[in-house]
Amino acid sequence: MKNQIPKQQEGSQLDTTAKTEFLTPEEAKAFYQIAKNRLLNVSCWAEICKVPLSTFTLTDENGNEVIREAEEGDYLKIDIPGPATRTGDGFDWVRIEKIEEEITTPSSVITLQARPAANPTQQNPEIAHFFSQQATSTFQVKQSGTTVSAEEHGRNEVPNTDTSNLTDNIRNTLVGWTAKIGLSYPQWKSLVKGIVETTATK
Repeated sequence: MKNQIPKQQEGSQLDTTAKTEFLTPEEAKAFYQIAKNRLLNVSCWAEICKVPLSTFTLTDENGNEVIREAEEGDYLKIDIPGPATRTGDGFDWVRIEKIEEEITTPSSVITLQARPAANPTQQNPEIAHFFSQQATSTFQVKQSGTTVSAEEHGRNEVPNTDTSNLTDNIRNTLVGWTAKIGLSYPQWKSLVKGIVETTATK
């Protein structure tokens, strides 16, 4: 299977993984479908997290909320603790640029990759996120043999200081700095653990 994680070139990076073992490959394959559904039901991520520091809303290409599994071209509207942004109308925005699944006889993997984006409800082309556009978040659910794992890989995480709003630039620097020193790790770790939690209800 090909490597779906972008190359780290600048800024910070983050990697977190959680996994669950099963008695047979058949059990693992069945649970992979459950874990995959949890990954794609982005609006339920806050429920999955034991430490829901942010809330996630799935929207279409125009920023309208939708209740369904994520698709390529959709957006995530993220409400994080702390000061909001004017550029994002109070939210941080990312665009889902890739959802790709690979299935072979011994293993399966689905990848969801998102990148900071402009606010789709406005005409302003500036990135409405505390990271710049070169940053990516790659989420994966994998099944290999009797193991099912969930992963999050952040790459090229550089604070977005290129907006025309000075207040947003200062806010993005502060939020990006807190993420860089690891304060975003507990949320992503909680999410990946929740995705592969066998006692979860969703």
